[in-house]
Amino acid sequence: MSQTQVIKVTKDTMKKMHVYYEKNRLNKTEPYTDFVARVGSTTITAYTSGKVVFQGPDAEKIAAKWGNSLQSKGARSSSSKTATTLPANFSQLSVLGSDEVGNGSYFGPVTVCAAYVDKMMVAKLKALGVRDSKELTDPQIIQLSTVIKELIPYRLLIVEPEKYNQIQPKYNAVHMKVALHNQAIHLLLNDIAPTKPEAILIDQFTPEANYKKYVRSEQNQVSEKLFFITKGEQYHVAVAAASIISRAAFLEELDKESKELGIKVPSGAGATSDKVAAKVLAKGGMELLSKYVKLHFANTEKAKKIAAK
Repeated sequence: MSQTQVIKVTKDTMKKMHVYYEKNRLNKTEPYTDFVARVGSTTITAYTSGKVVFQGPDAEKIAAKWGNSLQSKGARSSSSKTATTLPANFSQLSVLGSDEVGNGSYFGPVTVCAAYVDKMMVAKLKALGVRDSKELTDPQIIQLSTVIKELIPYRLLIVEPEKYNQIQPKYNAVHMKVALHNQAIHLLLNDIAPTKPEAILIDQFTPEANYKKYVRSEQNQVSEKLFFITKGEQYHVAVAAASIISRAAFLEELDKESKELGIKVPSGAGATSDKVAAKVLAKGGMELLSKYVKLHFANTEKAKKIAAK
């Protein structure tokens, strides 16, 4: 069963981990991370703050190698969380789920979707193949998204890079996601009123205490019947539906960017993104680049160096 473990390490330990997991590192970069690696089915995300998050069936065992868990400070294993906090027969309840896409991609927007699935629609969506978007191809995602949007109420928020770059200095990546999830959920609750979901499930991207800390500064705070769990699409089809709608919107925006620039823009934040960004810089400088990328990513400086050669 999946677990989540969080530890805090020293700079020296972080350097050792960086070397130790070199062969396991994934070719993806997220804001404020040192590296992301995978050992078996367990993902290790090391943040520049010194916190390291282990997610997967062997999280506890792998984390124990490096330090003491910070579980008591807000992060709990998702296995115990499922057992203690999700209502019985959760997958069959009427649930509002939310998920986001694009936060770790240099090009493209951040898309957040809240989707409401009445218990009478659960079986139908599953029969259509609605599941974790990571198990689906891009064409399947776009096709399924069109079908889902005809069947259930949803709210989709798209933060284009230009808007993202205006907000980002005031909102760090986590705070921005909290604000967007909260707003999408609030708008959808208004849309479906007087109907009320039996639960609201957020695909967890930060400890619950951290989410609640950031949401206090937002208007229209939603706080009732909230549940947080990683890989939320495994626990209710509402999160899977939200994930598919978010992913489809993200892909469509990337396609739009590609057509506008006349260059195929990639998702993610790897070396390909650096090279494409350098081409955009050569085409129109920082003014043009700022319309298509999240400028605070390390890719920006890398692209400048490539463009200067």
